[in-house]
Amino acid sequence: MTSIIDVSVRSSSSTGSAPAVRYSVALGLVISLFFVWGLTYGLLDVLNKHFQQTLSVSRMQSALLQTCYFGAYFLVAVPSGIYVNRHGYKRGILLGLVLFAVGALLFVPATALGRFGPFLFALFILASGAACLETAANPYVTVLGSADGGPARLNLAQAFTGLGSFAGPIIGGLFFFRHGASFDSNAGPVRLTYVVIAVVVLLLAVGIWRTALPEIDNGELKQEHGHPRASLLRQRRFVLSVFAQFFYFSAQVGIAAFFINYATEHWAGLEVHTAAFMLSAGMISFTVGRFLSTAFMRTFNPATVLSIYAMVCLALCLVVVAGLQTVSVVALIGIFFFESIMFPTIFALGMKDLGPLTKRAASFQVMALFGGAVAPLAMGAIADRVSIASAYLIPVFCFIVVLAFAIASRRTVSVSA
Repeated sequence: MTSIIDVSVRSSSSTGSAPAVRYSVALGLVISLFFVWGLTYGLLDVLNKHFQQTLSVSRMQSALLQTCYFGAYFLVAVPSGIYVNRHGYKRGILLGLVLFAVGALLFVPATALGRFGPFLFALFILASGAACLETAANPYVTVLGSADGGPARLNLAQAFTGLGSFAGPIIGGLFFFRHGASFDSNAGPVRLTYVVIAVVVLLLAVGIWRTALPEIDNGELKQEHGHPRASLLRQRRFVLSVFAQFFYFSAQVGIAAFFINYATEHWAGLEVHTAAFMLSAGMISFTVGRFLSTAFMRTFNPATVLSIYAMVCLALCLVVVAGLQTVSVVALIGIFFFESIMFPTIFALGMKDLGPLTKRAASFQVMALFGGAVAPLAMGAIADRVSIASAYLIPVFCFIVVLAFAIASRRTVSVSA
């Protein structure tokens, strides 16, 4: 994958091995952020089924979890991008971590109240922090070391998001369904999980605050601010990539949000906690797919790989819509592997050759994750009124859009992974 952003690096520390060691520590701290927000992604999908059982909400109502979470991305991404431009990546990351921790701690009063609304508010605050982190951390990883190694560091960091998404359903499967469908008996494990997340995030904030980090050159900030916002709208490939990212993320979040519902309905005798573990298996295949597919992109045009993977996802999703016992569940798990490279590849294709507009463009790419707020609501409505299998027609349409973008990009762009 190409570097998301090329920046000048300055450090207040002296040259030599000591700065290199500090940069290694900083890189480890920042990469850990990708695992943390990936973990909350994975837990979010388990919470859907958890609240359906314990608070008796419908599938459409439970999808409001995704709506609040990714709706925050829509509202916060651009303001956080402006904040990062003015105050630097380090302060942007610290702001995101504080918001993230506050949202996690709000699960304490939410579990005490035992109502769905407070959980939605807590997730909105947590996701506001995650949006701020993603806007800052994705490009920031590329400056924590040599410029040539930036793309490799970014791919490594993004893989940790997949690992976090893999861990989330395991935690939820082990602890969120242990005591049946009673909210009171299951509130403790949910509360403890998010308190632990808050503590870890605050420790990371302290570590990053105390660590000397590189910053971008102020001259480049001034150069970027000199470009009118309208100039981004004239970048046709970038605009199309934002639309493709919106629909891809709609598919990713919608597929995972109702995975447990689908699996328990289309695999005879499958327990809820076992379905959560199967979701975790899908997440690990997502991570493996990202690692393995990166190797393909060293030989083949990434747009070509994206085209093939989109076609495979489309075919597997049609099997899911068919609603076949067991077979469709296996197909659903298979989608995770082939969707693994879509976010970073669409990101790279859309950000190619934007120069000083890159940082502002990155915030719009993150804002496109708002698709994760829309698709689950629509899928929940279809599932409640028709069937859960029919709801997966929405990801089918989304993969058609991704395929169209990939085919169009093959004619104009060649990007190394």
